[in-house]
Amino acid sequence: MINDVIIPPGFILIIAGLLLPLLKGQLRNIVLLAAPILASWLVWALPDGESVTAEYLDYDLVLVKTDALARLFATVFCLAMFAGGLFAVLQEKTRELAAALIYAGASICVVFAGDLISLFIFWEIMAVASTIVVWAGGESARAAGLRYATIHFFGGVLLMAGIAGEIALTGSTAIGTLTLDSWPRWLILAGFLVNAGAPPFSSWLPDAYPSASWSGAVFLSAFTTKTAVYVIMRTFPGTELLIYLGLFMVFYGIIYAILENDLRRILVYSIVNQVGFMLIGIGIGTELALNGAAAHAFVHIIYKAVLLMSAGAVMYRTGKTKCTELGGLFRTMPLTAIAGIIGGLSISAFPYTSGFITKSMISQSAADAHIAFVWFSLTTASAGAFLYVGLKFPWFTFFQEDRGLRPKESPISMQIAMSLMAGACILLGVFPSLLYDLLPYEVTYVPYSFAHVVFQLQLLLFAGLAFFILLPVLKPGKTITLDFDWLYRGAGRLLAKEFNSFTFGLWKIVSSISLCFYRLAGSVIRKLHGPGGVFTETWPTGIMAFWTTVLLGVYLFFYFL
Repeated sequence: MINDVIIPPGFILIIAGLLLPLLKGQLRNIVLLAAPILASWLVWALPDGESVTAEYLDYDLVLVKTDALARLFATVFCLAMFAGGLFAVLQEKTRELAAALIYAGASICVVFAGDLISLFIFWEIMAVASTIVVWAGGESARAAGLRYATIHFFGGVLLMAGIAGEIALTGSTAIGTLTLDSWPRWLILAGFLVNAGAPPFSSWLPDAYPSASWSGAVFLSAFTTKTAVYVIMRTFPGTELLIYLGLFMVFYGIIYAILENDLRRILVYSIVNQVGFMLIGIGIGTELALNGAAAHAFVHIIYKAVLLMSAGAVMYRTGKTKCTELGGLFRTMPLTAIAGIIGGLSISAFPYTSGFITKSMISQSAADAHIAFVWFSLTTASAGAFLYVGLKFPWFTFFQEDRGLRPKESPISMQIAMSLMAGACILLGVFPSLLYDLLPYEVTYVPYSFAHVVFQLQLLLFAGLAFFILLPVLKPGKTITLDFDWLYRGAGRLLAKEFNSFTFGLWKIVSSISLCFYRLAGSVIRKLHGPGGVFTETWPTGIMAFWTTVLLGVYLFFYFL
């Protein structure tokens, strides 16, 4: 029976999401914004340790297990849901907002889950709810939503198989540090990595997220990949494999973002890039590295929300998302442009922005561990982030050649949401202790050393110089970039075609055999039961008695055998 003393914070959002379709007008918006505020209050009211338990079959489920790391992620998830809800109050599709609340609530439940069974249940609720958010993007999002669901349910199957194997081997459902010494644990890690956007399935992010509505992409960017980062940090800290996967994701995101023409695809590729930083920190596994990964996940949710809000506001006002169709919007959308610039500076780790105080922790942990190639790779990647988001996104959206677009500034609700998250980027950058005090391990790292600030400014200065020198080359064109999903999507269409051809031929054979059998059966039935048939004749009483005696004798023989 569930302990009813404390309500799990995620349940507040899930209940609000289930109720939202029944509400209209201002009442809908009040519930949309009040639910994450109440949930965040509950997050901080929870005592450390296990506080909500339940029994399922023969297993003890721990629905809420609180510590500093869980509270950190749950807090930023509540903040993201509140800011995203404020940004989306003009969204007419209530089903998107309802699904977003359930999505956020399930993510918080995953964060607080103290056992693998509870984690899996809420993990799958996240997959269903986020698919609905993608589908809310309209008819054009239907196919992308199906592919998104397919990938995530595949990841869920891997996770379920791994959890079942782990329970069979150890008899325990507790969440703790695991090593890759058995196939169930490999499957568990694989299931987590699918949601993290690790190779070879990184392409589901740029396929699905840009297909969502102008508001849906903001919700999608906050929860799935960062929940995966959280559970990997819980279960596989110090796993060296994560360093190499993270490095692949870092440069994969940079290359594809530089090539991309669509604003939101640029920003989504940067999610892959930034999650790569987090996986590297988890793979290094020291206290500084894990603090850096957790802190970077926290600030990433904030500055990515700012960037996607800025892009969403442009989409809302102009209906366009291509770099080749935009330009000169700073004249009529100045606040949206400022928010986009602040988000771009934050992801680029510009001093006195939130990215500077977290990304440097991961780089420093690589240096302290004497992993030189990782440090050089992260330094190069930091410059790349400034190229494709810090400069490319705002330049081609707001400052390049004027296309004659004169949209109004974004609505006031969007402006407030963008200002809130952009202000958080600056606040955390100026006062890093606000974030450092929330981290799971004690922080002695000092980000604002003279050498570090000068080094980072030099790096960004030369990256900016390279951008404007290479501007003709970096200018996006009307192209389509092929990603790994081209292989299985193409193979899927081919297999579907072959399957249809095979099943059509098989159906013809089965139909012919069935028709022959039907005709034969009909002929036999007519012969036996038709006019003049054996069973239509009148049998004498003596013959009936004889066969009755025979059947009774057979029955008695087998009965006494």
